[in-house]
Amino acid sequence: PVIVGASLAWAEGSAVKAWVFLLSLACATLIQVGTNLLNDVTDFEKGNDKADRLGPLRITAAGWATPREVRRAALAVFLLALATGLVLVWTGGLFILALGLISLIAAWAYSGGPKPVSHGPFGELFVLAFFGLVGVIGSHYLQAGAFSFVALPTGVAIGAMASAVLLLNNYRDLAMDKAAGRRTLAALLGPARAQLLYAVFVLLPLALPPWLALRNPPSPGAWLALLAAPLMWRVAVAMRRAQGAALNPVLAQTALAQFVFSLLLSIGVLL
Repeated sequence: PVIVGASLAWAEGSAVKAWVFLLSLACATLIQVGTNLLNDVTDFEKGNDKADRLGPLRITAAGWATPREVRRAALAVFLLALATGLVLVWTGGLFILALGLISLIAAWAYSGGPKPVSHGPFGELFVLAFFGLVGVIGSHYLQAGAFSFVALPTGVAIGAMASAVLLLNNYRDLAMDKAAGRRTLAALLGPARAQLLYAVFVLLPLALPPWLALRNPPSPGAWLALLAAPLMWRVAVAMRRAQGAALNPVLAQTALAQFVFSLLLSIGVLL
């Protein structure tokens, strides 16, 4: 989302603020890492990560670090994100300050507190909002100094693919989550409808390049992003055919599909 947001701003004629872009990338990455660390330790403490876990091995459950150490690491990463974000506020002003603080609060709320977002049906909505809309709009604003309507549908497209990653993760863990009392969106929808929503999340972004290419003013280079369509279609089909631990490679390929689509879109609009 950071790469796409900045590329949209540069394509519209904004000057390249390289140090702002790199700090934006660092800040977003730190928030992602902190969220994952906090999710790692809280899932372990709540009994979700057991020996029969189907997903990739996690730090706390594997015994590589104690819960206290992982919590301290998460706090350290969030503090680094805050420090990086405060530097960006100097460029982006109060709008960026608001986005940054809301993002940090959301990162904590996703796994922390008595009712974590990750244990309910709104996790995918959070991901779409923060790893799509907020990431694209914030990155664009830091480069352009103004809001652009184009960033809105673009943020939805990028966020949809990020949401697909989480939905697939929860779909894989459906039985374990139900046993642990987690009511994720996948659990609420059931297997068949979760598969359908995953396909929507993965394939919906393909509507964005034609819109960007044909709108006024047009961005004909956006067609380049459709080169990612075979990979996106492949993961949509693979998700319906795989079960259990066999979904882990599909999870990685979904994240790869998002990155490839985003990178091609960025290059296309710049061209």
